[in-house]
Amino acid sequence: MKQYRFEAESAVEFDVESAFEWYETEEAGLGLEFLEKLRAAYLHILENPFGYQELRAGIRRALTRQFPYAVYFSIEGDMVLVLAVLHTARDPAEWQRRI
Repeated sequence: MKQYRFEAESAVEFDVESAFEWYETEEAGLGLEFLEKLRAAYLHILENPFGYQELRAGIRRALTRQFPYAVYFSIEGDMVLVLAVLHTARDPAEWQRRI
């Protein structure tokens, strides 16, 4: 089985920090729970990146459990490149601008 590694665009850090901070202001500890679910989504992606539907031009999307967030990524050789981590209610044009 092929081993994949993760890399993320610089904007992804901002996406994750913003979500974490918002959840923490809603309820202490909820931000950490969000990070745990996001990490689980990352691990599932690494296990089978081709198991996610291709949305457009090689971009795939994985949904997090319990939180309405999507991880948009592409597969480049042995690398999974995360383009965005966005709330599912956000305009899809946001991740499309990052391609």
